[in-house]
Amino acid sequence: MGTPKKATPATMRPYTIRGKTYYPETVKVGDTQSGLASWYGPGFHGKSTSNGERYSMYAQTAAHKTYPMNTMVKVTNTNNGKSTIVRINDRGPFVAGRVIDLSKKAASDIDVVARGTAPVKLEVVGFYGKTATISTPAKDRVFLGGNFMVQVGAFKNRTGAEIYKAQYDGESGYKTAVKEYHADGLYRVFLTGFKSEDEARDFALNTHISGAFVVRQ
Repeated sequence: MGTPKKATPATMRPYTIRGKTYYPETVKVGDTQSGLASWYGPGFHGKSTSNGERYSMYAQTAAHKTYPMNTMVKVTNTNNGKSTIVRINDRGPFVAGRVIDLSKKAASDIDVVARGTAPVKLEVVGFYGKTATISTPAKDRVFLGGNFMVQVGAFKNRTGAEIYKAQYDGESGYKTAVKEYHADGLYRVFLTGFKSEDEARDFALNTHISGAFVVRQ
């Protein structure tokens, strides 16, 4: 028997807020994002965050809609050039245009508290609560948000599946794979290499391949 695959952490699964679904994503050191930062304080102090921690408005933490938990992010206020580094431990903010919700301490660092919001640039600088350095191994400079495939065909015999696999290998830059499912005796052909469920779903919706749909490994 092969080694069982690890279950996807709950904090990396798609979730829906106010009718909109969000997909935790693949990020790597150096990725950037721009938008508005806001902050949350006394009303949430001591309450549970999305990863189960207790929120402290005095800690260097923040909420982001799709970055993996414990991603380290440098936040720069583009109005004044001040920056701070936070650890993602919560989900939000669910307001159009806002990209990060800072703790009161982090917001104070870059002068966001008084105004309530400020334009910022985010930069991923590490994972697992640690900032990356030049000596950080390549495997620790990226965090995958999920493992998704798009099924593009199913066959009763492997020969047909292998022909289909060869036909679509490299389609839009993705690789094909054939997997046998003993439950129904079918050989299924998948495109692999998607970095997030959102990316896989967009491909399945827009591809010319009839009947394509998303599957989580």
